[in-house]
Amino acid sequence: MQPDPQPNGANTATVTLTVLRGRTGRGEYVFDERSTCLIGRGEDCDPRLPSDDAHRSVSRHHCLLDINPPDVRVRDLGSRNGTFVNGLKIGQREAYHTPEQGRALAFQERDLADGDELRLGKSVAFRVSVRTPAPPPTDPVTVATMLPPACSRCGREITRELGSRFGEYVCADCQAEPDAVLRLLIDLAHDGQRAELAPIAQYTLLRELGRGGMGAVYLARHQRTGHEVALKLMLPKVAANPTARARFLREVELTRVLRHPNIATLYEDGFADGAFFFTSEYCAGGSLDRLLEQRGGRLPIDEALRYTLDVAAGLEFAHGQGVVHRDLSPSNILLALAPWSSAGGGQGALTAKVGDFGLAKAFDHAGLSGLTRTGTTAGKPWYMPRQQVVNFRDVPFAVDVWALAACLYKCLTGAYVRDFGAQDHWHVILHTSPLPIRQREPSVPDALAQVIDHALLEQPAIGFATAREFADALRWAQSVL
Repeated sequence: MQPDPQPNGANTATVTLTVLRGRTGRGEYVFDERSTCLIGRGEDCDPRLPSDDAHRSVSRHHCLLDINPPDVRVRDLGSRNGTFVNGLKIGQREAYHTPEQGRALAFQERDLADGDELRLGKSVAFRVSVRTPAPPPTDPVTVATMLPPACSRCGREITRELGSRFGEYVCADCQAEPDAVLRLLIDLAHDGQRAELAPIAQYTLLRELGRGGMGAVYLARHQRTGHEVALKLMLPKVAANPTARARFLREVELTRVLRHPNIATLYEDGFADGAFFFTSEYCAGGSLDRLLEQRGGRLPIDEALRYTLDVAAGLEFAHGQGVVHRDLSPSNILLALAPWSSAGGGQGALTAKVGDFGLAKAFDHAGLSGLTRTGTTAGKPWYMPRQQVVNFRDVPFAVDVWALAACLYKCLTGAYVRDFGAQDHWHVILHTSPLPIRQREPSVPDALAQVIDHALLEQPAIGFATAREFADALRWAQSVL
């Protein structure tokens, strides 16, 4: 694998699929950004193979590529005739399995490298070409004395973890201790010697509020004003080179202009020593998923609708500004005490606010989330429509509306819209439809059930294209309860 200097002077990592056998729309597919690639005979595939005798060994949804240049991984999707890398089979359902039974099986993933041959069934093959960006130019004296790359926190050598990438990085061991990472940054900020840490220099950490796959969030207090904020730490899963950092922070800046009563305000952001940090509005009522845990998994209809309408108002505003969330779930629907509620909750009622607006999307689009080993893209698969799997980058605003409907479904039934079980999440999302809500919970009023079921439609398109349409339909259903 060789560095790929671009004609315009930029260094861009790329993954290229060259068609060796089989008939697709074109002979070459080039990816220079984070993406997914669904290959098969289905209408939603790209590359798509024709449904003819010459390609009958290719399944409708044969395999999926998870691409984060220069990294690429293939996953068999329960194909009938197998997915092969350099002649070795990585996955295939047994001949006696139906497609439905095949989807319940767990199939292997395989990282691909430059020069690998990817074969689908008996008639289709691609050559994988990987080009990695060259590191920034360095003078010969510096190169001669350069030390191996090290973790930004503990100093351990991380050559193997970095692979072909370059940039600042917190090693996997330190990522397992986000509290220690953030406290070190806070200490350095208090010293006042690091300008990039100025946004968090006046804060004291109080306690952890939660953590997830990308980092953790803490309650912090401003030392001078006493103002409490949520201080979020996000740790890239790959080395954060200057281009990726700039791309991420540039996209984050678009969300800082979102000022709405139903969106948790993002105050400041920054990057230092391989870690991103953000201060945002603190919502003392916690998150919707915590509330569900406290209430035994469900909420009364009127309360669930109140929060849903609050969130819909926030989504409508953000979408009007051109910003999509793409990772909406009960964990980032936050609850705050307010003197009003957009759905008439009354004085002192909890109002719902959308948190982390656009952060997950920007993080993943910048390639900082790495590749997945779980069979899901960035985001939470339980609240993800199939459009988000098929078209990773260009998701419409409607995916947020679908996710909000899935959150309401969870509040009313205590269950997800699909039966995931131990099955592969890719298979479930691609090949099953949401279960009608009254099959989960017969007590849901018919008018409300009709609205929710319509919101969760995926074919040929998501039921409600806008948050306003969904909110209006919910208010109608509420009026006839």
